[in-house]
Amino acid sequence: MSTIYDFTANDLAGNPVSFSDFKDKVLLIVNTASKCGFTPQFEGLEQLHEQYKDQGLVVIGFPCNQFGAQDPGSNDEIGAFCQKNYGVNFLMMEKIDVNGKAAHPIFTWLKKQEGGLLTDAIKWNFTKFLVGRDGKVLERYAPTTKPEAITKDIVAALSA
Repeated sequence: MSTIYDFTANDLAGNPVSFSDFKDKVLLIVNTASKCGFTPQFEGLEQLHEQYKDQGLVVIGFPCNQFGAQDPGSNDEIGAFCQKNYGVNFLMMEKIDVNGKAAHPIFTWLKKQEGGLLTDAIKWNFTKFLVGRDGKVLERYAPTTKPEAITKDIVAALSA
């Protein structure tokens, strides 16, 4: 598979979402967790979503419980938590694995496109991937990189 548009994943309600629906959009894909020290990044992700959605940015969160069991809830509980605590209106997908044999194919592909420091594996919650309008990964950001710190890259991708 050569672009993100070749993939499908389920949203929090279990409905399939074809990533081909996001052609010509800029995607910010993030593995999230509700009980992590980085969880307040939901606020920054929502701000990016609100500020740039009309220009073509799509923020997509993938809950993951692989790091310190920091997202143990059901898909419904995760969705309610994100909405209540952070006003999340961006697209949230169902809980997945991002590493190992059960890793979702989207994350297997993302990691292959933009490897990490020392290892390609996702090291923690809130690793972010910026995907350009052509469906190819532009950049990978560490969990410690706050959403607002990548605004410049998002603006550049939206204008490309």
